[in-house]
Amino acid sequence: MQTSISTRLITPLLILLLASPAWSATPLATPALPDPGHPSMSKQQQEQLGLKAAAEVYKQMPVLPDSSPVTQYVQQLGKKLVTVIPPDRTWPYQFHVVQQSDINAFALPGGPIFINIGTINAADNEAELAGVMSHEMSHVYMQHSAKQAPKQEWAGILGALGGLLGGTAGALAQLGIQYGAGTILMKYSRTDEAQADAVGAVIMYKAGYDPRAMADFFAKLEKMVGNGGPQFLSDHPNPGNRVEAVNKEIAHWPPKQYLQTSPAFLQAKQQAKGIKAYSAQQISDGAKTGQWAQQNQKSGAVLPGAPSTTPASTASGGTLTNVSYQQVQPSGDFKTYQGANFSINYPGNWQASAGQTSVTIAPPAGVGENAIAYGALIAIAQNANNSSLDQATQALIQNLQQTNPGLRIYNSSQKMQVSGVDARSTMLEGNSPVQQNGQAVPERDWLVTLASPEGGLLHLVFIAPENQFSQLQPTYQKMLDSLQVR
Repeated sequence: MQTSISTRLITPLLILLLASPAWSATPLATPALPDPGHPSMSKQQQEQLGLKAAAEVYKQMPVLPDSSPVTQYVQQLGKKLVTVIPPDRTWPYQFHVVQQSDINAFALPGGPIFINIGTINAADNEAELAGVMSHEMSHVYMQHSAKQAPKQEWAGILGALGGLLGGTAGALAQLGIQYGAGTILMKYSRTDEAQADAVGAVIMYKAGYDPRAMADFFAKLEKMVGNGGPQFLSDHPNPGNRVEAVNKEIAHWPPKQYLQTSPAFLQAKQQAKGIKAYSAQQISDGAKTGQWAQQNQKSGAVLPGAPSTTPASTASGGTLTNVSYQQVQPSGDFKTYQGANFSINYPGNWQASAGQTSVTIAPPAGVGENAIAYGALIAIAQNANNSSLDQATQALIQNLQQTNPGLRIYNSSQKMQVSGVDARSTMLEGNSPVQQNGQAVPERDWLVTLASPEGGLLHLVFIAPENQFSQLQPTYQKMLDSLQVR
């Protein structure tokens, strides 16, 4: 009788306790990507700035071409991760591989992501590599760079987007993107890192990878002495116990069968071991001499969607109208452009823009979308067969005439001295991008050539409409006199 009564009393009590929310297990829920927020910089502006920053990477670092099997594998893995991001919140992600032995990776505004060879070699499986890539993708997704500067500073940063690289470099610095010592230095907070871990975990889960592999990889780096670990962690400050945080994040996600690795990863890792990789110091030294810009150009490593860097004063399709001399008149104060293998002074109210193969120094009003009407172009061309300075100059002129229809020799080459070495001065004439009454006005182009220490042909072209060239020539001469070649 006592047992029967106890049973009748306990059973309803157990039913009540099990039905109570306080005693029930937390329900499993499929994770969703968070709202990234809305920084002052628009999506298009972030993409433009990111491409300009990525173009700088291709000048300062050795990048594998897209034809490389290792790059193709990384890009395929990247595409797999991108597909889990909703279309209305995704970005035009790009994935590139840097020939650097240090373990590191970085993301730029708008989508470009760079993975070091050292990172591929350090990953034990595909899930760990996917974790690094998902983490970097999350910085772009959460728009961390665009949220760096205070709102009142965006006017200057956005203004740089429409200018040349001199302004863009300053804008990138405000976003915490700096170049040096063979790496890109990103200014991320520990809060940013925690968000990138959390969002990266969601991306990994949705793509079929165990998010704990990301935390395990970062924990492995913390235990490393040397071998690039400290570099990655200096760029990505530890937000705390990553393993514990990720475990807590995924505790109530539905279980699934995770993919750990793949034959494609094992093959790519084996191929990566055979690719020459450079230290941070070697990359820094090579950037100063222009080694990587030349190597990337030779290997076919070209940034997709990069801003045009083709130097052409009379390029077809580029026109300028209603440009007055007051808009382009050089100021009396000068500043210095420091290139990889030369330096030159130029008017303080002009701007310098460095492309992959050339530098443009010009007043903003004197540059169109595909043309320059005022200013100077500086580049180094290959000197085929180590020909003489006169032969190399003549070959360059012929090349310019092929790409600039109507370009003619006004005065033949004359000997001169520039930066303490022999040089040649040639005056050319052609059609200016500046138009009056629908017709191109005559243009004067002053070509100066000299041998580069690396064996190429350094050449400068000073440009102006013919009727204003004499006014600008003293400024051009002052620029030329300041040229220092290293």
